[in-house]
Amino acid sequence: MLNLSCAALRPQAPLTVEARALAAYLGLAVGDALGATVEFLTPKEIQLQIGVHRNLTGGGWLKLRPGVVTDDTTMSLALGDAILACQGQVEPLAAAQAFDRWMRGKPVDIGNTVRRNLVRFRQTGEPHALPSEHDAGNGAAMRLLPVALATLGQDADSVRAAVHAQAHVTHHNALSDAACETLVAMVHDLLAGADKKTVLQRHVQPLVQQYPLFAFRRRRCDNPSGYIVDTLHAVFQAFFDTDGLEDCLVDVVNRGGDADTTGAIAGMLAGAHYGPKAIPRRWLAVLDAKTRTACETQAWLLLPMHR
Repeated sequence: MLNLSCAALRPQAPLTVEARALAAYLGLAVGDALGATVEFLTPKEIQLQIGVHRNLTGGGWLKLRPGVVTDDTTMSLALGDAILACQGQVEPLAAAQAFDRWMRGKPVDIGNTVRRNLVRFRQTGEPHALPSEHDAGNGAAMRLLPVALATLGQDADSVRAAVHAQAHVTHHNALSDAACETLVAMVHDLLAGADKKTVLQRHVQPLVQQYPLFAFRRRRCDNPSGYIVDTLHAVFQAFFDTDGLEDCLVDVVNRGGDADTTGAIAGMLAGAHYGPKAIPRRWLAVLDAKTRTACETQAWLLLPMHR
């Protein structure tokens, strides 16, 4: 005989957009902090040194305190501030200036492509990097959550323009653009409560049809590089092949490689899908307090209905 309590039988209230947005931002931050510890390690090295990495312990090549995040989260927050200062608009010059201020603040880490194109911005005042086949890194994708939140409900052309406005400050590349557009569209559907199958069919499959390089079922992606194709292979495998936020993030960061970024992007998607209660309390307890507050604040303010 089943012994179910009344609480267990009561239907769960659907997650609100606000709750999913909050979980997406906190998921990005905890994924970043979790992955930073094992960034640039191989799966075998992680296994030998740690076993299965599943806690926010800090350390890593950056020697971070537990719960401290890297450029993935801090660039997202810088971009979010710029969008809020522009009344919800994603303005290329404002984004470039925000990233420049961020770089002048001596962040714990900064990617080569980001640094190079921000130096160019300082020299020219031009907030658009030149198109380059060499700029297919993941730097524009890792920081795009504020754009996804701010453009919720907008038409496709407006969303695309906003995605390019922030991405092209440092990464003006067709593969990067396609990845960023896909991730923002995924976040929009996940915020609305879409299931994984729907998101896969509506957004990931068209991406693969347009750019077959993004097909992610061919082999397991371990030790992913900063190349946007590698990044999305690892993120999509972890997100679509696990059944919870913690499992998703533990899966993706234990692949090593650019683990702070794969953790951040997977955390953004998983947070939007599973909601705030899926984020382990032990992770939130360790996450840097100022970072957590900033993520919570922007998650609310960036949504169109709260501006």
